[in-house]
Amino acid sequence: MNSKSTKIFQLGRNIYKKRRELGYSQNNFAEKIDISREHLAKIETGKRNLSLGLLFKIAETLDIEEKDLFDFSDM
Repeated sequence: MNSKSTKIFQLGRNIYKKRRELGYSQNNFAEKIDISREHLAKIETGKRNLSLGLLFKIAETLDIEEKDLFDFSDM
């Protein structure tokens, strides 16, 4: 994986971990942020990019600052 792919994967992984930590299922969380479960699954596995607007909506729903989703320190 190149650096960009790795960062997109890690961003998705951070979203996944925080979602699970808060007890949201993929279906429930996708509904809250108004996307399909399939779209969310692709974001969480790094197979799909997300818009800045969607990133803001995800962070707000997870009650986390956007910058914290970019914490790649556990790589």
